[in-house]
Amino acid sequence: MEELIALQQLLLDSTKNKYQRYLLSEIDWSNRLIGIKGARGTGKTTILLQRLKEVIKTTEAMYVSLDNLYFLENTLFDFAKQFSLLGGTHLFLDEVHKYPRWSREIKLVYDHFPNLQIVFTSSSILEIHKGESDLSRRAVIYALKELSFREFILFKKQNKLPKIKLEELLSNHKEIAKQVLNNTSSPVKEFKDYLEHGAYPYFLENQKSYFQKLHQTINLILEIDLNAVENLTYTNSIKIKKLLVAIAQSAPFTPNITKLSERLGITRIFLLEALKSLNKAELIIELHKPTTGVGALTKPEKIFLNNTNLMYALGSNQVEAGTLRETFFVNQMKHLYEIHLSPEADFLIERRYTFEVGGKNKKRKQIEDIKNSFIVRDDMEIGGLNAIPLYLFGLLY
Repeated sequence: MEELIALQQLLLDSTKNKYQRYLLSEIDWSNRLIGIKGARGTGKTTILLQRLKEVIKTTEAMYVSLDNLYFLENTLFDFAKQFSLLGGTHLFLDEVHKYPRWSREIKLVYDHFPNLQIVFTSSSILEIHKGESDLSRRAVIYALKELSFREFILFKKQNKLPKIKLEELLSNHKEIAKQVLNNTSSPVKEFKDYLEHGAYPYFLENQKSYFQKLHQTINLILEIDLNAVENLTYTNSIKIKKLLVAIAQSAPFTPNITKLSERLGITRIFLLEALKSLNKAELIIELHKPTTGVGALTKPEKIFLNNTNLMYALGSNQVEAGTLRETFFVNQMKHLYEIHLSPEADFLIERRYTFEVGGKNKKRKQIEDIKNSFIVRDDMEIGGLNAIPLYLFGLLY
């Protein structure tokens, strides 16, 4: 216990509250059991430590990572029991997916120590309701996305841009764009930087090593996180890595499952399961039409890389502008709104709003007869009527 306390203090000393992710203020911290899911590198650990710095002033709080060697010889339940007996009230558990009995023991801790609040983080791959003990009825789960364009500007320039709802953006985008221009002199230029190296907090440390760190993150997701959750063999891990590279070379594309499985030397079932795993790991995005039922082995109708930074990291040297725009739009909607491929245009949001995404000269002809339809244009600062600048969709969180 003493070593864990010493490690916690080292982490707290190195944790700054200057840069805070959007989710920190959105979580209802009054709940007794809170889960934060997200891809590696998005800042889940920092959120735990920043919250810990707030509550440790008035309560007895403790942070531990469940991949610590301490838990090779000690159970989480026994640790929580000891902590509770010492007067502990807040327990912050990091990387729970690396602890084999995570769900059963968290349930036991929750049931046996009613005065103890538990906040845990896990890989986005982990399906909370499929744990050994279903925590979905007890835990309030939050999903942490990558940095938004709004957060990128805040962290880079200390300029505060408004966080807006989709409906507000659609009805008032000209005024919102004017607010942005009052705070940021060249949003389109900053947006280009964000698309290349702004989705992960690494740019705050050293932009020159950004892609090196992003490659390391991708490898850790594939080799550590996927294996911890899905119990993959080394051979299957390599196959999934080859699949991701194949997607990066072609995305977005409509997959031919038969040809793809033959090319990679894997079965159809394994390929479909691997795609689901990459989607849960926040490395790709699978999209379907609104009329398609989505099952465990349903073939996606279109596949994107999860964000534009991954395109630069994994794709060829030449990143196609149209793909970049669509990938950004899809990524910003993911987890916030229901998104489908549109039968008439590019995307259908909440089964209500139709969007066609393109460059600054994109015309409305394709969607002019569709109700609640919008053109999303790149390389423009202020839109007009139903034409909205692409960068404004980076203010949704």
